[in-house]
Amino acid sequence: MSYDEEQARRSRTVVETPTSRREVVQTESVRNPDGNGISAGTVGVLVVVAIALITVLVLFWMNSQQTAADQNANLAAQQAPQPQTTIVQQPAPAQQPPVIIQQPAPATTQPAPIIVNPPAGGTTGSQNIDSTIQAAIDKQLMDDPKFSTLGITATVMDGKVTLLGTVKTEALKSQVEKMVRRTKGVKEVDNQITVVAN
Repeated sequence: MSYDEEQARRSRTVVETPTSRREVVQTESVRNPDGNGISAGTVGVLVVVAIALITVLVLFWMNSQQTAADQNANLAAQQAPQPQTTIVQQPAPAQQPPVIIQQPAPATTQPAPIIVNPPAGGTTGSQNIDSTIQAAIDKQLMDDPKFSTLGITATVMDGKVTLLGTVKTEALKSQVEKMVRRTKGVKEVDNQITVVAN
């Protein structure tokens, strides 16, 4: 639909006749088609459609850029070398011989020995000596019928022997200490045996 511009022309003519004079008004309408033949409404619609089309294209382009970036990031993550795990191996601590502590028990049964590891920091040589002393004292306590039923425990640390348990008399307490002092390698005895009279 084209918009035609309409122009009106008026012309006045005076006609004289011998008997009268009259004025004739002549109106003429002329339509001039617009130069491009498109109305303003059509131009507005075309502008809105063009803006909508450009917006859709820009959004599509941005979406494809984002998708490509995501794909590139995924590809880079898959191809990225995994960081190497560094494992630092610490030297194994020297095995310390167990120290066996026997708990006092009723005269009829002997409980299983409880193994207690001494605190770290001692030298391996002194630990070997301590374990030798420990084994000798335990053997003497088990072999002597007077002491085997008492449940006396001995622990050795750097040549020092700690005695724990209960006996009925001071004489038994002293006998256990004397026996331990005669053991080779014993430097000191801490007699913590308790005397319990019935």
